[in-house]
Amino acid sequence: MLLIDKYAYFNRLKHIHPVEKMTFALFLLLFALTVKDTIVSLITFAVMSAFIILGAKIPLRYYIKLLLLPGFFLLSGILTIVISFASIKTTTPHVLWSVEFGYWKLFITENNIKIATKLILVVLSSISCLYFLTLTTPVNAILQVLRKLKVPQLLIEIIEITYRFIFVFLETALHIYQAQNSRLGYMTMKKWLHSLGLLISSLFINVFKRAKELTIAMDSRGYTEDIMYIDDNYQYSAVNWIIITIIIASIVAVYLLFGGTL
Repeated sequence: MLLIDKYAYFNRLKHIHPVEKMTFALFLLLFALTVKDTIVSLITFAVMSAFIILGAKIPLRYYIKLLLLPGFFLLSGILTIVISFASIKTTTPHVLWSVEFGYWKLFITENNIKIATKLILVVLSSISCLYFLTLTTPVNAILQVLRKLKVPQLLIEIIEITYRFIFVFLETALHIYQAQNSRLGYMTMKKWLHSLGLLISSLFINVFKRAKELTIAMDSRGYTEDIMYIDDNYQYSAVNWIIITIIIASIVAVYLLFGGTL
């Protein structure tokens, strides 16, 4: 079991109805992406992080590691925004830093810093909303809500089977890696590349084999088009809805009063 999946099943907010958590997370996610306001993004990130760390009791160190995962992609995008490239004759106002290379120059302006800061906060707020949902709500509970929303059954089954095969991939890859490593398959760079190629090819072969076995198992149990589920029993809470409404209304009010000031 992945650690992120383990926390989804064993956290202090696991008993809360998934509709409440999905409504809360998705509304703040869409609102932050729509307004793209610095204050809203900062508050959303702080609120979601507080619920994850203090409410669900997810370890702070693990949460920081999760935030670092998209850091490379965010950094690569930020660098292209912060650093500008232009002719040396081009006049640029409010330059904070510049360096010249012949007839060209690299420079950073105040506007670039503002745009990059806003982008970082919007991304962090969006990621925190998604992490709140994935760290506090099991996948089967999310699919249960999607079924009640009349999402096409085929799409739900594809999501569930894809999620299942994530674990199949990881388990198979781990077993192959351990077998190769025990035979000193990663001692040198040449052996490392050779073993990695064998691992990838063996991984796909084994996964396709497991997929065929899964199809045979489902057909032998009378599978036609629908998979029958036993839904978990959740109870709505008026207190939770009041808290969600207050938080959402407060963030919207902050945006209406102070939006665009930063």
